[in-house]
Amino acid sequence: MVQSSGSFNRNAIRKIRRNPLGVVSFLLIVLAALITVFSYAISSDKVKDANQQNIVLAHRPMGFKQLILEVPLENYTPKNSVSDFFFGKQVETEQIAIESFEIGKDSVHYVPYLGEGLSGEAASLPIGNWTGKGIPKDKIGKKFIYEKKFIFGTDAYGRDFFSRLVIGTRISFLIGFIAVFISLIVGIPIGAIGGYYRGKADDFIMWLINVVWSIPTLLLVIAITLALGKGFWQIFVAVGLTMWVEVARIVRGQFISYRENEFVEAARALGFGDRRIIFKEILPNILAPVIVISAANFAAAILVESGLSFLGIGAQPPTPSWGNLIKENYSHIILGDAHLALFPGIAIMLLVLAFNVFGNVLRDAFDVK
Repeated sequence: MVQSSGSFNRNAIRKIRRNPLGVVSFLLIVLAALITVFSYAISSDKVKDANQQNIVLAHRPMGFKQLILEVPLENYTPKNSVSDFFFGKQVETEQIAIESFEIGKDSVHYVPYLGEGLSGEAASLPIGNWTGKGIPKDKIGKKFIYEKKFIFGTDAYGRDFFSRLVIGTRISFLIGFIAVFISLIVGIPIGAIGGYYRGKADDFIMWLINVVWSIPTLLLVIAITLALGKGFWQIFVAVGLTMWVEVARIVRGQFISYRENEFVEAARALGFGDRRIIFKEILPNILAPVIVISAANFAAAILVESGLSFLGIGAQPPTPSWGNLIKENYSHIILGDAHLALFPGIAIMLLVLAFNVFGNVLRDAFDVK
C-alpha cells in the first residue's frame, strides 16, 4: 500500500523537528539566507562590497574604535534608495580618522589620526562642503563626526572586516542556490528522458553522464570559467553546469523504478501523454531523493566557489567572498591577526556542515522504511 503524499510529507516534517541536529542545521541555513538578503543592513559599512578604504586604519585589532570625520563628495545624496539597502551604495564620502574636532562658524577644525600614538597637524574644512548640499550646520557634528567601532578589526586597506565577512555570505550562499537551481533545470529533464524512454536515448545520456563524471569537478569548473571569463555570474553558471550529473543519475534511476508501476500503466491506459506521465505522475513521487541530493550539491557548490576564489578564478576583488577573504589574509595566520583568515574559514565550515547534516536528516526523514 502506497503512503499518500500529504501524510508522507507530514511525517517527514515531524522527523526533522524531533532531530536536534536537523533543527540546528536548518536554523543556520535560515540565518545565512537572512544575512544574504539583509547583508548591507547588518554591516556597518554601507558602501558597495564594503570597500570604504582608509589606509591609516589598516590592521586595527578586533573591537577597535576610532573617531571618524566624513566629508561629502560631489555625488553625495542625503537619502538612501531601496537599491542602496539591498546592493550597497557608491562611495559618497571621504572618511578621515581624527583625534579631536571643533566646529567653528565657517569651518570644521580637526586633528587627523596617523596611527598608534601619532597625530597630524591641525587642519580645517569649510562648512560650505556640507551646507551647500542641504545639510544643516547643527547636524554636521551628529551625522558626519562619530565614533566607529570595528567589531572584527580592519584589513590591509583599512576596510571594516566584519562588513566584508557579512557581505561575503551573499556570494557563498547565492552560488549554492543558483548552482543547485541550474543543476535541477538541466538534470531533471535529462534524467527523466533517459529513465522513461530507455533505449538509445538512455544509452547516449548515460555515455554523456559518464564522460562528465570522469572529469574532476574542480578542473571542469576551471575550464568552464576560463571559457566564460572571470566574473560574478560566470562562476555561478560554471558551478551549476558541473552539478547536473548527480541529479540526472538520481532522477534516471527513480524513473526506471517507477515507469513500470501500476499507476503509470493506468495513466497510459487512460490515454495520458508521455509529458503528463513524466511531470504529473512520476516526478512528484521522486522529489524526496532530489531534495536530498540538492542539499549535498549546495554544500559542494560553496566549497567549489571558495576554492576557485582562493585561486583567483572566482569572485574578483573588491567583491568579497569567503574564499578570496582567506586568500587575501592567509599569511596573517602566522604574522598576526589570524582571525582575518580563520573567520571566513569557520564560516565556510559551518555552512557546509549545516547543509551536509540537513541533507542527512532529510534522507532519514524521507526514508519510508
